[in-house]
Amino acid sequence: MTTQNKTVAWILGGSLFLGLTLLGFQLGTALIDFKQLERSVTVKGLSEREEPADIVIWPIQFTEANNDLAELYQAIENNGAKIRQFLLQRDIKESEITFNAPAITDKSAQQYGGGPRAEFRYTATQTVTVYSENIDAVRRSMTALAELGKQGLVLAGDNYQAQTEYLFTRLNEIKPEMIEEATENAREVAEKFADDSDSNLGKIRKASQGQFSISARDNNNPHIKKIRVVSTVEYYLSD
Repeated sequence: MTTQNKTVAWILGGSLFLGLTLLGFQLGTALIDFKQLERSVTVKGLSEREEPADIVIWPIQFTEANNDLAELYQAIENNGAKIRQFLLQRDIKESEITFNAPAITDKSAQQYGGGPRAEFRYTATQTVTVYSENIDAVRRSMTALAELGKQGLVLAGDNYQAQTEYLFTRLNEIKPEMIEEATENAREVAEKFADDSDSNLGKIRKASQGQFSISARDNNNPHIKKIRVVSTVEYYLSD
């Protein structure tokens, strides 16, 4: 190999080595930067508040028994009128009261074998439902139900079909504030973590909002609702 060819080879080899060295340095720096970008912390932020229910659904269920079907229907009608009057006197509107069709049972049609005959052939159950935004008036009426008992009505007890429901329908009104509060709470937690780890809190890498939950505050106050949401936020960290 001539001296000129050797010189060219050395130059090409040196250039290639230098190029590979620079490339390796750049790749190493990029890898370090990438790892730094991947440093993150995931935190959860909570927003919770109590709100009064704005709708109540109150089923009032009563029973009646008789051996004469016509008399049974008349007794149902009379009892329904007593309930309507009871409710109207307590600031519950006519439009908020609904009467379901009575359910009649003929016990003689259900008689099997030679068992004892029922005292009354027919029994009936009727449900009067109050659907109202006037929570206070409905709750006052509930405490006065004994007055209907004194008038001879046999009211159903704690059966599943006669349970009172309290609804909260204004969630969309408070959603933005609660989401903002949960996000701020998450950032406070992330900042505390960053300070403790001698890091700086960066931008949000990703975030997700949990579902809103609505439940009774406790068993004794179902008309007061506890609304809750948890936001999960991941932040970048840097030194």
